[in-house]
Amino acid sequence: MIKTSYMSLSRKLLQPIILIFLGLLFTVIFITRQTTPAVPVTAVNFLGEATISTGFSFQGTELGGLSGITYDSTKDVYYAVSDDRSEKALARFYTLQINLNQGLQQGNVTPLKVTTLLNTENQPFERYRIDAEGIAVTNRETVFISSEGDAQRLINPFIKEFSLTSGKELRSLPIPERFLPTASRDRGIRNNNAFESLTVTPNQQYLYTATENALLQDEPIGRPDTSSPCRILQYDLRSGKRSHEYLYITEAVPTQINLPRFMRVGLVDLFAVDDNGNFISLERAFTGLGYSIRLYEVSLTDADDISDIESLRQVELSSIKPVKKRLLLDLKTLKNVTLDNIEGVTLGPALTDGRSLLLVSDNNFQPAQRTQFLAFTIQSQSND
Repeated sequence: MIKTSYMSLSRKLLQPIILIFLGLLFTVIFITRQTTPAVPVTAVNFLGEATISTGFSFQGTELGGLSGITYDSTKDVYYAVSDDRSEKALARFYTLQINLNQGLQQGNVTPLKVTTLLNTENQPFERYRIDAEGIAVTNRETVFISSEGDAQRLINPFIKEFSLTSGKELRSLPIPERFLPTASRDRGIRNNNAFESLTVTPNQQYLYTATENALLQDEPIGRPDTSSPCRILQYDLRSGKRSHEYLYITEAVPTQINLPRFMRVGLVDLFAVDDNGNFISLERAFTGLGYSIRLYEVSLTDADDISDIESLRQVELSSIKPVKKRLLLDLKTLKNVTLDNIEGVTLGPALTDGRSLLLVSDNNFQPAQRTQFLAFTIQSQSND
């Protein structure tokens, strides 16, 4: 009897302790999942420009179509993915060395290696089966690469992880059905307007990508004089599943010459600056007389999760809280710089006057264009 009473008393004492512990645990989890504002960027300073001419050959490939770039701090190199759909050469990414010690100057970008992308059968991707646009390095000797697919050919977009050394596909993240193209053209990505962006948080927990423009079942495609509602997708890399979606609205850009077929404004890249839902975004538009390129500070703080909304046309868009944006830099203010088709952004190494920021252009393999690298330093209140 004494033993039974003692055990009963122990259970009664343990129950409130366990409840308190669980309450504290859930509180910690809740707090750590909340996004917090990033330290505001106070200055973006131009460091210089370097270009590579269209037609430049490296290790048997034409170096061009660079649509995404990512910095590997452990090796002090950059990886840039080509959007060549296995037409000019096999689908691939490049390892680059970029010297920023004296700013960025012509000749400071040196290609070191080309890596062919291989599928799960260890074979190169067939023509048109891949349209690589975004790239993000991990701390596991791998890179994630996003493909826009091909809506006209009903080829699905994808996000896959590849080995840095062999280029072989290791895993594929699931894409929600609402993003997949259909023969009826009533749902899914718009052709050449899908997953241009890709980034992994510093703690390696989350991956983010976004559509360049609205899905077919959402609002109309963004053009220079109109905004477009894009979707940011969040993946939990521990489970390999998509966890949230957020609304990102592009900015309208004034039209200079009316060429509707060619004029689009879209979200072409994202970079996660911390683990708390804060990013630098890159918006690009062709206005008829050149390119409009803008950098924004972006925060998911207070943004609504839209992962349960199949079509934004079925809801009042004004009732949804989109991600917060603040203009960092309109690149038209750069002096003596003719902007090319800038599509990739990444933070590079720390420099004496701030953290370096690199942009790269997709030359579309056109003789009138070139592969353009632009370098900046960004300063914030923490390093002013």
